[in-house]
Amino acid sequence: MKIVVIGGSGLIGSKLVKKLNVLGHEVIAASPASGVNTITGEGLEAVLEGTDVVVDVANSPSFEDKAVLEFFETSGRNLLAAEAAAGVKHHVALSVVGTDRLAESGYFRGKIAQEKLIKASPIPYTIVHSTQFFEFLGGIAQSGTQGETVHLSPAFVQPIASDDVAAAVADVTVGAALNGTVEIAGPERIRLSDLVQRYLTETGDPRKVVSDVHARYFGAELTDEMLVPGENPRIGAIDFESWFASQAKAVV
Repeated sequence: MKIVVIGGSGLIGSKLVKKLNVLGHEVIAASPASGVNTITGEGLEAVLEGTDVVVDVANSPSFEDKAVLEFFETSGRNLLAAEAAAGVKHHVALSVVGTDRLAESGYFRGKIAQEKLIKASPIPYTIVHSTQFFEFLGGIAQSGTQGETVHLSPAFVQPIASDDVAAAVADVTVGAALNGTVEIAGPERIRLSDLVQRYLTETGDPRKVVSDVHARYFGAELTDEMLVPGENPRIGAIDFESWFASQAKAVV
């Protein structure tokens, strides 16, 4: 198949492109750097010619409420219109577990808008809802930092390694469109505040995490159910210890 990966040079996109190449598909990593811009529409018609599947793993460059919404709405409309014109048979999108429960957050309002566009499009689709990536723990810590402390919710999370995310998205990409959503998560359920404290301790970061039920997660106050999957998610194989050990090895 010819597969175009929007955001193909990013964390998940680059891993996904490699996996799909190994499977023998013709894969194009599309991004503004390669001349494909879903915001302006530049390069879309040309890159989608003869394409069977489009995988959208692009993320907004800004987390500011208005900018996020504009990014996902504009990108989604342009991409889906170009796919319809090109006769694309399957649209795959990476989103977040709990998106529909997090409308208090400007970022997640953007993701909700993106998913609505996908579902309203005539193109067969599969949405992959993933839990938080281990690779984002540093950013999550930064988002809650106040001086030498990090204020975070004790709500449960079930974090996943980006390698497991890429593997799951690859499987969905080469499969039939589900016209629905699948959930993926890591093997361990843990409280967000405890997980980030573990990460900071392992990295030698002196900041201390303060567990605060009112601490906001990118604008949303959390409950225990918001960031964890429902029944029968696909579970990744890589736990925190294995992931952290692989990161340390990569640095060396």
